[in-house]
Amino acid sequence: MSYLAPSEFVAKLVDAGESKIFMSTKDTLIRAYMAGATLALAAAFAVQINVSTGQPLAGAVLFPVGFCILYLLGYDLLTGVFVLAPLAVWDKRPGCTWGGVLRNWGLVFTGNFAGALTCALMMAIYYTYGFSTEPDAVGTKLAGIGVARTLGYAKYGFAGWMTIFVRGMLCNWMVSTGVVGATVSTNVSGKVIAMWMPIMLFFYMTFEHSIVNMFLFPTALMMHGAFSLGDYFVWNEIPTVLGNMVGGITFTGLMLYSTHYKTSKSRKPMDLKVAA
Repeated sequence: MSYLAPSEFVAKLVDAGESKIFMSTKDTLIRAYMAGATLALAAAFAVQINVSTGQPLAGAVLFPVGFCILYLLGYDLLTGVFVLAPLAVWDKRPGCTWGGVLRNWGLVFTGNFAGALTCALMMAIYYTYGFSTEPDAVGTKLAGIGVARTLGYAKYGFAGWMTIFVRGMLCNWMVSTGVVGATVSTNVSGKVIAMWMPIMLFFYMTFEHSIVNMFLFPTALMMHGAFSLGDYFVWNEIPTVLGNMVGGITFTGLMLYSTHYKTSKSRKPMDLKVAA
């Protein structure tokens, strides 16, 4: 598997964060667009598996194929750059600023949304024979997901909003761990195994992922889901993005950086005697 030690792969993460900040606008947008489209297609794949088999676990087991494809191809998700870009600022890399981080996040968000929306339109055409028939079973399922995960939260008010936020945090704890997984091995099989595990966990637990939702909810609206665009943003996308950001930065980026890159001095035998 050619496993890299944490001190080695965290150094690679910091380097990656620096490269994200300085990447050209064109390359950032293209890579984000393709990441959003690829992950959206994987989400459609997983929902179709769930509908066909009646087994949500089957969809969760196979959904990570999309995540693995996009990271092996060098594309970027917002949930990944939430973790990577700040590392370069914390490490005080020359020219790396919070302004550069926000620029990267904004471009990746835009590209991810455009890619996911493109896939949503194509899948809506697929589910309805070009909008000439009623949605098929998968389209109907997606419409139900859209209602349940907007208005289903809204009925609880602030408690519902906080629930989405926490689900977003939990989601990007796992998804960003998947991003880290792409760096822990030097061969493809090792990378895929390391990425697969946390992505399968997040999907089966139905945590909230901002880019997956960029596909699910526009598709649900096209499938006549009984909620509005405003419901989608207020009662899902906004708290999900914020939760993804906080969860990825705190549970993954900051923790790995603090203990494996900025490691504190080990205690000496003399220190133990003094403490005793």
